[in-house]
Amino acid sequence: MGKVQLENIKAYAHHGCLPQETNIGSDYLVNVSVDTNLLKASISDQLKDTVDYVHINKIVKQEMAIPSKLLEHVAKRIIDRIFLELPSVEKSMVSVSKINPPINGDVEKVTVSLNLNRE
Repeated sequence: MGKVQLENIKAYAHHGCLPQETNIGSDYLVNVSVDTNLLKASISDQLKDTVDYVHINKIVKQEMAIPSKLLEHVAKRIIDRIFLELPSVEKSMVSVSKINPPINGDVEKVTVSLNLNRE
């Protein structure tokens, strides 16, 4: 097994439970890690034998563009698409961070992480 990771994918999106969050939007960071067999790709040196991280980035950008109330919901949608579109992925972890969340306090970011295995 091996791991492909995309770190700190930047996105501007309109997630949140408060009306001003969905109207104004805010900055987000997304991290994705997928477990897959990388042995064949390590030998063949062919993109077709690995997980294409460009494809993962596209999934993240598309799913982040769909407003949701909860970051948990966004993370689950991203993982669902990864499992649907990338059949060699056995396990995926997605973290979605809202930068400067509108809460009562000085908080840099709030992060939700979801870790799922293919069923």
